Amino acid sequence: MKPPESVTFPPYAYVPGVNARHDPSFFAPFHASVSGEMGCDELAQTLAWRAGWEYVQKGYYWEAHEILEPVWMALPSDSVARSFVQAIIQTANAALKLEMLRPKATIRLCSIVRELLLSMQGHQMVLGLQLAEVERFLDEVNDRAESAINFSKQNSAI
Repeated sequence: MKPPESVTFPPYAYVPGVNARHDPSFFAPFHASVSGEMGCDELAQTLAWRAGWEYVQKGYYWEAHEILEPVWMALPSDSVARSFVQAIIQTANAALKLEMLRPKATIRLCSIVRELLLSMQGHQMVLGLQLAEVERFLDEVNDRAESAINFSKQNSAI
């Protein structure tokens, strides 16, 4: 999936309990790109969809959720596309929990995402994004969470 030409990022990634939330008006251009009357092909071309995954990859996890939620809401319920967007939102949530030093919550969310991705067997790409790319990112988040848990166990045994 090709990201949009110029994506605006806030000056920092919001982490609950660490720093301040962004002004909601920051997200207005992303939200305005989505309409409930759009079909899957049109939604795949919106600024919100195309920027959402880039936000995840650059560590803006909370913001990615905020940007992608209107896309998720506009998709038909019980569609593969809607499940895929939900998987990406939950991937961002898992990565955010890891930033918040909550590796057990991260592992739980990674498991939820894996179930969503398993339900898409037979699809290699949804809305122009390769499932394998999301799976690789998810594996990295899950591995980091497991390492954090193992490190904690080792240090508490000393």
